[in-house]
Amino acid sequence: MPPRPSVILGTHNRKKGLELAELLGPADVEVATLADFPNAIDVAEDGRTFAENARLKATRQAEHLGRWVLGEDSGLLVDALDGAPGVFSARFSGPDATDASNNELLLEKLAGVPRERRTAAYVCHMTLADPAGQVRAESEARCRGRILTQPGGTYGFGYDPLFEVIEYHRSFGELGPLVKAALSHRARAARLLLPKLVALIGAGEL
Repeated sequence: MPPRPSVILGTHNRKKGLELAELLGPADVEVATLADFPNAIDVAEDGRTFAENARLKATRQAEHLGRWVLGEDSGLLVDALDGAPGVFSARFSGPDATDASNNELLLEKLAGVPRERRTAAYVCHMTLADPAGQVRAESEARCRGRILTQPGGTYGFGYDPLFEVIEYHRSFGELGPLVKAALSHRARAARLLLPKLVALIGAGEL
């Protein structure tokens, strides 16, 4: 029996890796993360957009490891902050940022901003690169919402406790993984990428 096709997720973030692995489940691929590869390189995320960063993480890591790599970059765009934190979402509060410190800074910057002006969007860009470091598939999606005045719930990671899905009147932190797997920016980007991934597998390329 031939081995299952495999894809390396270009992240060390365990929670993000688990989430991505679940979302790629329908493609029936074997999924690993950079934590499984001690020789993985650190790729500087110095792109100006989520797309540029995702491509950097996918192509450079794929070429280095000689494997198929899925690079993903995502973050939060807050309208009242002119799109910040944007590509700096993970390190919004500095080089030693944590989810808690990022959320705290976001609340500080939005102090006094009324509910109707706290609109925001989560954005995710995915790039799949082949072992030669060539981009073979991409997708991008977003999820609109609003920033709460205090965290709610314990599910998810990043800004999830503050990101309210307006239709549900609950944060991703409160709604839990099943709802997030249907509605999130990452889930939507994965659904757009899946047919392209399946096509590559069907053609025997992956």
